[in-house]
Amino acid sequence: MSATLIPISGLQVASRKDMGAALAKGGGCSAGSCGSSQGPADMDPETWAKVKDHPCYSEEAHHYFARMHVAVAPACNIQCNYCNRKYDCANESRPGVVSERLTPEQAARKVLAVAASVPQLSVLGIAGPGDAAYDWRRTRATFELVAKDLPDIKLCLSSNGLALPDHVDEIVAMNIDHVTITINAIDPEIGQHIYPWIFHDGKRRSGIEAATILRDRQMQSLEMLHERGVLVKVNSVLIPGLNDDHLIEVNKAVKARGAFLHNIMPLISDPAHGTHFGLTGQRGPTGAELKKVQDACAGGANLMRHCRQCRADAVGLLGEDRGQDFTLDKLPEEIGDATEARSAYRDWVAEERRDRAAATAEAEAAVAETAKPALFAVCTRGSGRINLHFGKATEFQIYEADARGIRFVGHRRADNYCLGGHGDTARMDEILRVLGDVPYLLCSKIGDGPRKRLAEAGIEAIDGLAQDYIETAIAAVLHSKQTARPGLSAERA
Repeated sequence: MSATLIPISGLQVASRKDMGAALAKGGGCSAGSCGSSQGPADMDPETWAKVKDHPCYSEEAHHYFARMHVAVAPACNIQCNYCNRKYDCANESRPGVVSERLTPEQAARKVLAVAASVPQLSVLGIAGPGDAAYDWRRTRATFELVAKDLPDIKLCLSSNGLALPDHVDEIVAMNIDHVTITINAIDPEIGQHIYPWIFHDGKRRSGIEAATILRDRQMQSLEMLHERGVLVKVNSVLIPGLNDDHLIEVNKAVKARGAFLHNIMPLISDPAHGTHFGLTGQRGPTGAELKKVQDACAGGANLMRHCRQCRADAVGLLGEDRGQDFTLDKLPEEIGDATEARSAYRDWVAEERRDRAAATAEAEAAVAETAKPALFAVCTRGSGRINLHFGKATEFQIYEADARGIRFVGHRRADNYCLGGHGDTARMDEILRVLGDVPYLLCSKIGDGPRKRLAEAGIEAIDGLAQDYIETAIAAVLHSKQTARPGLSAERA
């Protein structure tokens, strides 16, 4: 690996060992597995080259690579009953939320500043806060400015699909090879209850007519992009009682039209946000309900289970939004070039990937005799390792192990237990509720108090496998149970 010093969370590191240690201290991703779980042996080289460093399209990449969104596209051509772009909280992760709306020139400068400080950056996306395809003039101008100075950064955009067919040729010409389309229904009878109106061909439309036009344009967008070799991720918001059963049909439809991934994500419904669904009492799904629908789609389009429903101005690794660190007033006057640092970081990732792949293969072979599925909640900062204190976890990655192997099945959010060095009883109650069906919790460290509370709820907290890869740690726990070897909470298996 190059001797170039690489800044990770304010540190300067040069070796693979130092890099791993820096990531464990806070530069890593707290996200779960995301995107396709396939590797280079499972797809053609051209497709693998597109996804291998994209944190939303590759299960491996999210552990190592960062994305950023720039809020340059405020205009939107539809109204969704789950959306209100007027609300903003700096600590909230929700689509459409932004603290600063940028001009293309401001956005390009911000991207340069982030690229100079975050060598993990691999992707620039435009996800609003309106619709990137409808507000195309600003979207195109931003991508053109960034591509000129940062050709190694991938470009992607998100859209509701209504205006997308009008810009497919330009998207291809600009080498934008990742597009996300939000498709919540293919049945207009259902769609009319999600979208009050659309604006198309100079006219506002509603009801069945609006839902039909939107559906047809979305299907057309997906087909056109797939035919031209653009990878398409489809997002679907799960709305209990409205489209939960219907999403199985959506999954079949988007697979038939070439979708690379299907991301079924939970409705965020809070009256404080001022959305129609929030104000009328439409609830979001539980973790179990979300998993049930995702599992029912197995065998259809490849599922993406990691989604953090990012802000339209998100910056950093998935699950670690640093957007507030890069507001316009905090950008440096002079911005350096960090191309070498990004290249050296990617060399490190390639070596780390090989090591983790070998460790995972051994771990999965070790659990091949597992009699029944077992769920694990994992506290991690990233790099695929057990490297986060229980008290600092704001979400838990959920893994399932059985005779088929070890795989990520979702994530569950909960506010961190520790506040200023002290545990919070109310937050612990919520953690116990969130992890009610999970028998094992893996973390780098945990105090006696929360360990006892978890045990009383039937959850065994294990902190004797700190810094191990997640899959290796899970295999060690299952092996210890099979051989009746206690003590993983205090020492390694």
